[in-house]
Amino acid sequence: MAKIVGLKDLRENMDKYVRDVGRGTDYVVVRRSKPLFRMVAPLEDENWETLVDFTKIKKGGVNIKDLLSRL
Repeated sequence: MAKIVGLKDLRENMDKYVRDVGRGTDYVVVRRSKPLFRMVAPLEDENWETLVDFTKIKKGGVNIKDLLSRL
């Protein structure tokens, strides 16, 4: 069962919630009593694939505005 957390509380205490999610706690984030999204830890058996590593293009990454302007 997911715990409920307000958006403001999440913003103010992000480190705590990130740590809790990493330990397996699920949260439903609400604003004005309406659910916005759910935070859950990724499944252990999921295989993540790197599609693009922007740090290889430019040290520190690529500015998103520059990237979007070229699309």
